[in-house]
Amino acid sequence: MKSYQIDIRGVVQGVGFRPFVYRLATKLNLKGEVLNNSLGVTIKVNATQKELELFLEKLQKELPPLAKIDSIKSREIEFQEFTNFSIIQTSEQSLKTALLPPDISICRECEAELFDKNNRRYLYPFITCTNCGVRYSIIEKLPYDRINTSMKFFKMCDECQREYNNPLDRRYHAQPIGCWNCGPSVELLINNQEVKIEGLDAIEDAVSLLKSGKIIALKGVGGYHLICDATNEEAIKELRKRKKRAHKPFAIMVKDITMAKELAIISLKEEELLSSKERPIVICKSLLPSNSKIAPNISKIGLFLPYTPLHLLILEKLQKPIVATSANISDEPIAINLESLQKLHNVYDAVLNHNREIVNGCDDSVVMLVQNRVVTLRRARGYTPLSIKLPFKLKEPTLALGANQKSTIAIGFEDNAILSPHIGDLDGINSIEYYKKNIETLQRIYNFEPKRAVCDIHPNYESTKHALEITTQNKNITLNQVQHHHAHILATMVEYKLTGKVFGVAFDGTGAGTDGKLWGGEFLLCDYQSFKRIAHINYFKLLGGERAIKEPKRVALSLLFDTFGKEALSLNIPTIQSFKKKELHILYLAWQKGLNAPLSSSMGRLFDAVASITGVIQELSFEGQSGLLLEELYNPDIDTAYSFKVNNESIAIQTLIQEIIDEPDKTVAVSRFFNTIVNIVASIYQEYSNYPLLLSGGVFQNSVLLNLLLEKFPNAYISNKIPPNDGGITLGQIVSL
Repeated sequence: MKSYQIDIRGVVQGVGFRPFVYRLATKLNLKGEVLNNSLGVTIKVNATQKELELFLEKLQKELPPLAKIDSIKSREIEFQEFTNFSIIQTSEQSLKTALLPPDISICRECEAELFDKNNRRYLYPFITCTNCGVRYSIIEKLPYDRINTSMKFFKMCDECQREYNNPLDRRYHAQPIGCWNCGPSVELLINNQEVKIEGLDAIEDAVSLLKSGKIIALKGVGGYHLICDATNEEAIKELRKRKKRAHKPFAIMVKDITMAKELAIISLKEEELLSSKERPIVICKSLLPSNSKIAPNISKIGLFLPYTPLHLLILEKLQKPIVATSANISDEPIAINLESLQKLHNVYDAVLNHNREIVNGCDDSVVMLVQNRVVTLRRARGYTPLSIKLPFKLKEPTLALGANQKSTIAIGFEDNAILSPHIGDLDGINSIEYYKKNIETLQRIYNFEPKRAVCDIHPNYESTKHALEITTQNKNITLNQVQHHHAHILATMVEYKLTGKVFGVAFDGTGAGTDGKLWGGEFLLCDYQSFKRIAHINYFKLLGGERAIKEPKRVALSLLFDTFGKEALSLNIPTIQSFKKKELHILYLAWQKGLNAPLSSSMGRLFDAVASITGVIQELSFEGQSGLLLEELYNPDIDTAYSFKVNNESIAIQTLIQEIIDEPDKTVAVSRFFNTIVNIVASIYQEYSNYPLLLSGGVFQNSVLLNLLLEKFPNAYISNKIPPNDGGITLGQIVSL
């Protein structure tokens, strides 16, 4: 008999890991102790070598549902005799690296109790246990104990305390537990908070309002949703009008998989994602008519299942799907309290509120399937904070500040990187403040002090400005700047732990290039130290600068001028028809002289141009709209493509533009365009096919293009854990050398 210490790192706090260890040790008749610390969990045990081996094996094979072990190390220590096995109080350490558990949907056991009339938590809107419920959204700092969460304001009743203290109970040390007697409560606020209705009556009345076509702001896990009856077209129309969201698709929350299948064609893998403990929004093939107000002219629908008992209670009473969209002003963060929600007071008719404070805002995650691979479009609730093991140890603690759109931040220490949830676009004061708050949150939770800050090279990104501010104020922090598309490819390299050189295809909207131009259609040979630009889409002018990003017709016009010169003005095509004659002549002069017309190689903008030339859309009401509409026109039976030329590093697309104009059939034109992009990738990659092929950038959110490329290159890498869009940039920045 000897004494051993077992150190475990991973998601092992707040997930029922210590009671699991207690039960396992008791079952094996082992004596010792288990405790949380700021690194993870430490176990001390008296055992023979054979007993230790069996204990270690069962520790890894019989994990609680939410636990995840990243590393487990055992060593013999000086003999220490234990008389029993005990769970001891959490200890504090200066370096905090324990992984923070994400918010998880309600478990089956809690759901069964929620609707069990004999259970003391019958219909309680905040029922939870160790295997489910809120975590990240309520935590203030590590270790994950009730006193360090917003549940500290709720004193447990005797019955809850007994459960909390019993290692054999499912609610042992479940920090958010409560009941009707001692936990959070719900209330309905009507007429701008003048009328308050509490308890189950609040839920009943909220459902009645939904049935009558009203819009409700519902406080969830990481923020408020704006909800309405998804079968009521007038209610949806009113929500669009009030929120100034003309066309962007709405996500729909459904009661169960049966209801989901009434709205969409759902594969087994999609069903698995919908029902998973993370409960993301899953993009599925819609069964709704094309004129539906939910996703106008789009044959896809974003569905998700209820993930809190409160959502379940509403849907059980309503028996209809609900629109559930984030309560935020466009480009601003999700509202997390009544104060921030007040900006939307003209949008909702009532607020279904609760009194558990949201410490850390967290939006809904969004995923899609392409070639049966999960592609994350927005990583947030259920999946974050995300911890990723790096392929090497960092020389110093690093803070990565991301990009400007779909921003996230990340911290890195030793061989760990921890990514924040989706923050959003840094386009306003409130967004920037929220962004800075997220940095403070991760630094506070992990007691993290960076020695190095990493940002994009774009001088006008708010993230770059903040990086400069940090390093100016603190001379002990060095600054590194990484080219945008290099960071995209590095992020994918990290996720798959690739070392050596890779061939990266980075297609997105725009990112600053090393030559001062706006890149976005890039072919790069990369490693962690540097990159070589192998090829890129030939530069074209973005007429009107920022305006061109929202007006595809401006990008198309520029390409028409490149192809035909002034003769473009006499073309009888949708792009030219969308302008007034006077505008055309002014824009031609601007193109000639390069006035407010930055040069770009962006693949995203090329998609916009094709959408304009084919008459699909001339002005966007939301980001990525042109790509979604082009997807609708793709016909897989059309296997021909257009011409292009590669001169040195430049891919000339004038012939492609000419041939699209000459094609009278819009479906054929769009289908051949998609096929051409695949051919361009194949042509450039041919010479570098001995390197792994990596795809990254926001354009790869386009399911048609990604599907075609993965069909042709089944071994290509596309990120799974992180978004291919700018939400994944921070991971690439962390590892740049």
